[in-house]
Amino acid sequence: MPINSRTIEVLLVEDNPGDANLTRIALADREINVHLSVVADGVEAMNFLHRQGEYHQAVPPDLILLDWNLPRKDGREVLVEIRADIRFQRIPVVVLTTSQAEEDILKAYNLHANCYITKPVDFNHFVQIVQSIEDFWFNIVQLPPT
Repeated sequence: MPINSRTIEVLLVEDNPGDANLTRIALADREINVHLSVVADGVEAMNFLHRQGEYHQAVPPDLILLDWNLPRKDGREVLVEIRADIRFQRIPVVVLTTSQAEEDILKAYNLHANCYITKPVDFNHFVQIVQSIEDFWFNIVQLPPT
């Protein structure tokens, strides 16, 4: 099924409610029908992916937007677990974080993140970045079937 003829599932792993809301705004009212699921930490992210507890009916995501600095289990640990599990290895993971540290960027790519994007502080630029992520992953690249 072509990607733009179905609902796209995006998992946002973000502990900042303001950034989660901005992401929701950026993805709303676009040509692509996106369903955004938001979890606030790495433990919840893995529960979501494994469909455990309150996430037992979760739909596997087509894309994961992963904050790097999270409570309980940080983005690095989540990325290691995602890439170690055959069921999740093909899901694109976009690290979307405030860190500009070279060591974080290198670590993300060494752990096989698909890309690393530093969150802008400006509202309009943030919306533009999120919409660019959406355009790239759902209009330009060919994703594997879920």
